[in-house]
Amino acid sequence: MAEDLIIASGTREEQYRQLLPQLIGLLQGEEDIVANMANTAAALKEQFKWWWVGFYVVKGGELVLGPFQGPVACTRIKKGRGVCGAAWEQAETLIVPDVEQFPGHIACSSFSKSEIVVPIVKNGIVTGVLDVDSEHLDHFDLTDRKYLEEIVGFLNF
Repeated sequence: MAEDLIIASGTREEQYRQLLPQLIGLLQGEEDIVANMANTAAALKEQFKWWWVGFYVVKGGELVLGPFQGPVACTRIKKGRGVCGAAWEQAETLIVPDVEQFPGHIACSSFSKSEIVVPIVKNGIVTGVLDVDSEHLDHFDLTDRKYLEEIVGFLNF
């Protein structure tokens, strides 16, 4: 596939449905996980204009910052700490409508108001997370959860 993304319009579900085949085409045949995480973050950021989109990878007992799109971010996160660490520890997607109300939230940016974190699981073990932040309260829903969980399934690490 060409490295051009066709930006979809319509409902969020329609946008995801139009993005998925493009993303599959972009990642297909590429074995490098860093390249695939980078293109996934870029495609999501470009399509949805979210504040921050990126990956953290489990390394040495911590989540370590991977490819992302947006302002600078926290580099390392302990298991159970913040939304990313909690999603890692619980091995489940967390949707946080208001990050200020989340116990132990790590404020990497004061502009972040809501967040969704999707764990990447391989053979029953969380190997990383996809973290998405919005500058709007209550921005993420079950549609995002459904499609972002599907998207992280495309990544092989």
